[in-house]
Formats: sequence, C-alpha cells, structure tokens
Amino acid sequence: MQKGDHLFLVDGSAYIFRAYHALPPLTRKSDGLPVGAVAGFCNMLWKLIEESRDTSVGVAPTHFAVIFDHSASTFRNDLYSEYKANRSAPPEDLRPQFPLIREAVRAFDLPCIEKQGFEADDLIATYTREALAAGGDVTIVSSDKDLMQLVGPCVTLYDQMKDKRLGPDEVKEKFGVYPDKMIDLQALCGDTSDNVPGVPGIGAKTAAQLLEEYGTLEALLERAGEIKQAKRRENLLAYAEQARLSKRLVTLDQNTPLDVPLDDLFIHEPDGEKLIGFLKAMEFTTLTRRVSGRLGTDASAVEAAAVEVDGPVHGPDLDPDYPVEPAAKAASANGALLALSPKAHSQALLEAALASSFDLSAYDTVRDAATLAAWMVEARDAGVMAFDVETDSLTAMNARLIGLSFATRPGRAAYVPIGHSSSETRDLWAEPGEGEAEGGVGPQIPLDEVLALLKPVLEDPAVLKVGHNLKYDYLVMLEHGIAIAPFDDTMLISYALDASSSLDGHGMDELSERYLGHKPMTYKDLCGSGKSRKELAHCSIESVTHYAGEDADVTLRLWRVLKPRLAAEGLAAVYERLERPLMPVLARMEQRGIRADRDILSRLSGRFAQKAAALEAEISDYAGESFNPGSPKQLGEILFGKLGLPGGKKTKTGQWSTDAKVLEDLAAEGHELPRRIVDWRQLTKLKGTYTDALPTYMDANARIHTSYSMASTTTGRLSSSEPNLQNIPVRTEEGRAIRTAFVAPEGKRLLSADYSQIELRILAHMADIPQLKAAFQRGEDIHARTASEMFGVPVEGMDPSVRRRAKAINFGIVYGISAFGLANQLSIPREEAGLYIRRYFERFPGIRGYMDETKAFCRDKGYVETLFGRRAHYPDIRHSNPSVRAALERAAINAPIQGTAADIIRRAMIRMEAALAAAGLSAKMLLQVHDELIFEVEEDEVEATIPVIRGVMEGAAAPVVELSVPLVVDARAALNWDEAH
Repeated sequence: MQKGDHLFLVDGSAYIFRAYHALPPLTRKSDGLPVGAVAGFCNMLWKLIEESRDTSVGVAPTHFAVIFDHSASTFRNDLYSEYKANRSAPPEDLRPQFPLIREAVRAFDLPCIEKQGFEADDLIATYTREALAAGGDVTIVSSDKDLMQLVGPCVTLYDQMKDKRLGPDEVKEKFGVYPDKMIDLQALCGDTSDNVPGVPGIGAKTAAQLLEEYGTLEALLERAGEIKQAKRRENLLAYAEQARLSKRLVTLDQNTPLDVPLDDLFIHEPDGEKLIGFLKAMEFTTLTRRVSGRLGTDASAVEAAAVEVDGPVHGPDLDPDYPVEPAAKAASANGALLALSPKAHSQALLEAALASSFDLSAYDTVRDAATLAAWMVEARDAGVMAFDVETDSLTAMNARLIGLSFATRPGRAAYVPIGHSSSETRDLWAEPGEGEAEGGVGPQIPLDEVLALLKPVLEDPAVLKVGHNLKYDYLVMLEHGIAIAPFDDTMLISYALDASSSLDGHGMDELSERYLGHKPMTYKDLCGSGKSRKELAHCSIESVTHYAGEDADVTLRLWRVLKPRLAAEGLAAVYERLERPLMPVLARMEQRGIRADRDILSRLSGRFAQKAAALEAEISDYAGESFNPGSPKQLGEILFGKLGLPGGKKTKTGQWSTDAKVLEDLAAEGHELPRRIVDWRQLTKLKGTYTDALPTYMDANARIHTSYSMASTTTGRLSSSEPNLQNIPVRTEEGRAIRTAFVAPEGKRLLSADYSQIELRILAHMADIPQLKAAFQRGEDIHARTASEMFGVPVEGMDPSVRRRAKAINFGIVYGISAFGLANQLSIPREEAGLYIRRYFERFPGIRGYMDETKAFCRDKGYVETLFGRRAHYPDIRHSNPSVRAALERAAINAPIQGTAADIIRRAMIRMEAALAAAGLSAKMLLQVHDELIFEVEEDEVEATIPVIRGVMEGAAAPVVELSVPLVVDARAALNWDEAH
C-alpha cells in the first residue's frame, strides 16, 4: 500500500446482524436451508462495492477486506471474566448461516479475515494503523461506537444503513468529545452490551463534561477528590480501579498479529463464474441477474457451486446484543416463526400478535425509579420496546409530558405518570409528594430522573424503539435532549405498504381493528367529551395506565404483523430509503421553525380588510342590494333566484349550490358578480387563514413551527398543518405579499431551492418522449419547444400567447386535464381545446402510450409504482361508475409522476444535512413546499451553500434511478421568502 491508496474495512460481524434483520425469514426452496442473513449480507456487500465505485460520494477503495470476530474468548476475558458474559444464545436459524456468509465473502474474491483470541475491532485497528503509516486513507464500514476511537483526519467511520459518514467533528457532536478521548469516555460510561462496568452514575454527557474539564481519565481519577458533587465524587473514588479496568477493555489492540498482510488486501474485480455460481447455489435470483449484468457473465452458462453448509460457528457472530438497526433481539422475538415460509410466517405472526389477549388491567404503573430501571433492563433484554408519550397538547412543540408508556412484548406494558394532578390548580410539575394530601394521585418520579433512566435506552443502538406516528414522540423527546434511535414507525410501515385513498387511514385505532381485530380505548373514552371532558393530567392514573399501556401494546403487535410484509412484498427499500430516515429530518425542521414578521402580517390584514370591503361594495352594486357574500344561502338566491344565472343546481337541503366550481364556471362565462365573489372569497380566506392566524402560531422568538404529515397522501407528497405553509398561493399578488412576512434573522438570509419543472422532466423520462428529453438536455425553454412542435412555429420570436397555450397543456396533461378544463383555463372554445389535446398526443405519442400502459397495469395490479418502487393503490380502478372510474384512472396516471417527484425531494432532504455538515456549512433546512426547500443561511455563507444544496437536489435520484433528463434546481437567497423564490 502506498500514499493516496484507500482501504475499506467492513465490520463483518455487524453486517451479519444488520443483514439478518433487514429481510424477513428466508429459506432456500430446494431444501429449506435458512439463507435470509446470507441474502441480506450479499446484497449489502454488493451495494457497498458498487456505490464505492462512484467517486462523487467518496474515494473508491484500492484495498478492501471483511473482518469477523472469531471466538467468544479473547484477551479481554482474561482481564475480566465477566466481559460480554451477559450475552445470550443466538437464533437457531442464524447458526448455519455463519459459514455460508464467510463463503460468500470468498465468492466475492474479498479477503475474509478473523483471528482467534482477538475481536474484529482489534484487527480493524491494526490494519488502520498500518494503512496510515503507509500514507493511505481508511474507511471503516460500521456504526459501532467502539471503533470511533480510530476516527481521525484520514479515517472515516461509514454507517452504510444510514448513509452517514463520521469524522472527528461528527464524533464530537455525537458524544461531546473528539475521537482521542473516546476511550476515556467509554471507560467512564461503561457499556452494558459488552458488560464493561465503567463508573456507576456517569453517562456520556457527564463523562464528556468531566473530560473537558480534567483532560484525561487518569487526571480525573487523580483529582476526583476535588469534585463538588458528592455522589459523583464518591463513585469516582470508589470505582477508580474499575474505570481503569474498563479503559483496558475498551482500548483496541493496534498491534494484533496479522496473518494477511496489508498489501494482500488489494481489491480486484470478482471472478464472475465463481460469484454467480455461489449466488445460484443460494438461489438468489435477483442478485444473480444484477451481478451477471454488471460483470458481463452469462449466468445461464454457470452451474450452481457446491457449497458446504457445515462449518465452524463462532461465538461473537451469534451475539444478539450486537448494535444493529433494527436490533438483533427485536426480530428474533418471533422465535420459531423464523423458519416458516413467507405465507405461513405472516399468518403465524398474526396469531402470535393475538396470542396474548388485551388485558388492560395487567399493565403496570411505574411510580419509582427502581421499577423504571428494571423495565429498562427488560427492554434491553428484549431488544425492542414500543414507546409512546402522553402530553397536554396535540402540538409537539408546545407539549408538556404528562406520562409515557412502553411495551416489551404482547401483553407486557407499563405507564410512567409524570405530570398528573387531581385539581386544576395544582402545579403539574410539582415534586412527588407535593399536594398529595389534597390531590391523592400518589407518588410520581421526577421528570429529570425519568429522562435520565430513559435516555440511555432510547438512544441505545441495540434496542429498537417502535412507535406509531413516532415523529410526534421523537420531537417531544428531542425538546428534552433525547434523540430516539434506532426506531421503526408502524404508521410509516403501513403507509409504505398500503398508500391508498380507499383505506380508512393509517391511524393506530384503524390498523388495530384491521389487523388485530381489536378496538382500542379512545381518548374520548378516557377523558370524556363536551362539558364533562377532563384534561389528561386530571384523569385517574389507573385509567391512563390502561389507555397508554394499550397504545404501546397495540403498537408492538402491529409492528410484529406489519414489518415482515415490507420485505415479503418488495417494499423494504421504500420504507428504508424514503420513509424512516426522513422522519427525524422533518422533526428537526419542525423544531427550528421559520421566523415571521408580526408587523408585516398586521399591515397585510388591514390592507386585505380594505380590499374586501371594497369588493363587498362592488358585489352589492352588481346584485342590486346588500347581502352577506359569505352566506351560501343568500348568495344562491341572488345568483339563481333574483338574477336567474344559468347552471343553478340545488343540494339535498334544497339550497342552491354555490361551491367554487359553480362560481368559477359562471365567472369564466363572463358574469361579473360570481367573479367578484370568487375574488372576495380568496381574499377573506387569505386574511383569515394567514395574516390574522399566523401571529397566533408564533413562539417567543417569532418563529412558526408547522407540522408535516408523512402519511396523508396517496403519492408520497408531504402535507403541512397547524399552520399549513404549503398552500400560500404564489401566483397571486396577495399570496406573494404573505410570503414577504417570512423573514431571515439579522445576519442571515432565507434561501429557496426549487426544482424546475420536475414533473415534466419525469414525464419526459417515463413516457420516453425524444423531443422533450432533447429539449431538457439542451436546456431549452420547454414550453416554447412544445409550442413549436405542436403548432409548427419557430421558437425565436414566438407569440407569448402560443407559448402560454403550450404551457397550460404541458402541465395539464400531467394532471389528466380535460378539454373542458383546458378551455376554461385558456378562455377558448371546448372544441379548440380538444383539438389541442389531440394534437399534443399525436405529436408526442409516448404520452398516450404511457397513459394506456399505466391504466392497464393498475387494472391488473390494483396499484401503480413510482420509479423508486413506492406504490399508490387504486383498488376501485374497475369501478362500474364511469365518472368514478375516470377519476381514478387520472389519479393513477399522475401518481407515478407526482410520486417520483415526491420521492426525489425526500431523498434530497434525507441527504441534505450530512452534505451541509460535510462542507462545513451552518445552513439549516426549515421548510418543504412541494418542489421547494427553504433554508436559513448565514449571510457570508450563501455563495458556498448554494452549490452544495443544488448538487444534493440535482443528484437525489441517483444511484437508484438514472434519469434520462437532467434535474435542474433554481436557488436564490434574500431577506424574505418572496424575494428568494
């Protein structure tokens, strides 16, 4: 190895458990051999190799090795006999897969390295030291915190599952110390998964503070008597030797004898026949096809290799406590179910989820720290914990914790009351015992003690946290300094599986009835309604225990039923790439909020009121009398009774319909009164919804925190509420004026980055329209090019009205516009509009072909797919009602286009924070408005930030999807949102 070379070291033992739980139980069809972990391992390894060739995301490796643990006994066991003594036996179906996984590495022609008496981490540390001495760089593929002590200027830790790279600054951000102090930090904290004792009562945050003050563990222990906090001082003095032992246990051996020299790790192309032979022997059809295509090897000409399945089974590889995501124990909680076929497995999971009845009285109320600590031990043993918070607000940013619940297995759940009282006047945050004489609520654990016990588990990578609509709980805990990880969200799993407008939704109650046949207790059942409604904090703790414990219990059972379906139905990638990683990104955006100017909003409210009053006067003049334009009844009588305008229809109540479509149709026919009503409605809606309401959402720093829903649309688009910041109109003067009220703080700028015509670009790619693809590739005005193609006029000197017609058709086609709709939009006869649409299809036949193929696919499958595999379900696509059927067909045609655009911006958002951090930029993502992202940027970083943001957004589709047209992002920074857009 020489200067400039790059060594990749894969933590193979971590890979095993991530692979094992990334897929549902999988057996080889020919003989029933369990191969799920082998399949996951091979897919992850192939993906890593392929992605590492893309130098745009890093430096391609010149050297590569996969490192495994060898045996349970190492030199650390000689130092401390209890080292890793708390680890239990592995799942039975995983044991025979260990030798197969090592065989897989050899089939990839990669060094497969392990050494008796040493852990994989020691080998990784030694190879890292040698590579640095030779002048090379190192990427360690792992998320294990034990390896963070190796991170440095030329050493990066890469978490492949999260696509996250950790350098020294990221380690500092995560643990509060730089890598050179990670050994001392771990020695102080200890490690429950490895049974490293540490110093009792000292967590990562405290350890970081102590090391910041005293420098090293040795200096801290020497001066422990100076520490003012009595308990901390006593523990450090009493457990000094235990801390020194812990340091020896967590320090990696960088001088491990190497049986395979560093230079022998040089990477080369795998032998196609050898690799394909192994994959065929495992019966991995899809991966075989990918590999054969990439290597140019004819898979049909290669025979399946003879692979031995009997071999040594090494201890640490079987460790179910290994830090993985999802956690190892979580998936193995289904026990013997893992050996069943996919169909039998799904049914067995359902039966297992229902096996324990919902006995609400069996849930525990946790009233003391010792009991809560015991529950946290149980959660660690289970490897999975359903989690739910109870608060006094539906808005996470304003919520105060009343209590929280968790479940570790079906029927086993608990509730921790924190802020209960039995009177309206009692302080909800009183210490236990205060007011109990009159309140009688019993003891409650102080909030800070609850958080101190919860934090290590909620952030423990070896414990999977499961929630439903977890973004709310995540944000509440984030406000308390806790970042929940790793996690699963049953709402998002359900959404990835069944995004459909025909379902009742993805709420926990609906899913419980649908999948578990159980109707949970509702909030109304608990707190009542109307005048008798009580606040949650004033409900009896016993009843809240039943309610909250059931929520956690139901969530855990839903997870056991729904999670295996992701892989079985080919939707795991959708959940892992587009849903789960976006949730914490959105939570942080919501927490940041965006600043607004109260004075601007006040002035706009006054202006809108004046304009509305002027419109009301005009309306009265046109009507010939005064009336309330906001009254549908009075308006209907004026329009269709008094004035006799055409098109009047009465509703079931006998009242004239005056909905928006009726008024817009009348306005399009030249009637002035309906036109003024439409204008008045729009203006008063803007005033009521935005300029009057937005100040009520401001916090003490004049920032507004919207809430994003991830599972409310069929296509994957996000929606915004409380307040809705996505529907502020941008095409009207008033809407743009409202956007001027969203401002940057002093010294900063708001930066808007907006995809240019992304849905048209996706349409050009998906429908394979040569003219449009060529125009996009040349950077032409796409609407002018369309007009030129349709109407035979040159682009140069084109009449703007001709371009406007083409623009209306371009965008209208994406949404299945009709001749009637286009006629209204362009104010032309319906026949002429129909001619334009027919000419469009004649000129671009690929669009008609795309539409027909999409409808046929949907009629056959019941769903359509985006380019990323997201499914939008339309089970009623064959409806007997022609109008219903036509509407569903239009939606099915649009969904892959709009959904792919939504997927692309999701991928951009998921990647954005890491890209900005890697570039050393402080920009913060604040809002997502369909195809636009809004950032808050330091004034002097604007020029450096724009290229990074644009690069992430324009490259968001790759490498999963290679578009045949470029994505283009317009980016601009200004003092307010309107100027930046």
